[in-house]
Amino acid sequence: MAFQHIAGFGPIGTDPGAMHAFWATTLGIPFDEVAPDYFHAQSLDGAKVFALWPLEQAAEATFGTREWPADRPVPQAWIEFEVSSPEAVGETAARLREAGQEILVDAHLEPWGQTTARLLSPEGLLVGISYLPSSHTAGATTG
Repeated sequence: MAFQHIAGFGPIGTDPGAMHAFWATTLGIPFDEVAPDYFHAQSLDGAKVFALWPLEQAAEATFGTREWPADRPVPQAWIEFEVSSPEAVGETAARLREAGQEILVDAHLEPWGQTTARLLSPEGLLVGISYLPSSHTAGATTG
């Protein structure tokens, strides 16, 4: 098998209104409604990375412990959105907080040089806001 790219990715949830409000209104992703309560965002570039992230590592990166907190939904997937600068990560996290979102970990520099902040979507998807310098170098592709 030789896969070309990620054809699609998105959360599955039980409350279409809450899902659309979070992804479209809170995060500002433009969607087209292609069927009742079924939305596509086809104007976003594709994924830079498809990675398998062990829960222990996601917990450590988010909460500083290798155990996911029992009072939080255990994410079944993660998604990261790249922004234009390390400062934009903090600015985006601040805007999300002002919009009523709980930021699980504020903007910070990871040991590998990526600036990230994280929150959970209504479906329990671990959402990252990030800036990875190598994604912004001359000739780098983002999608």
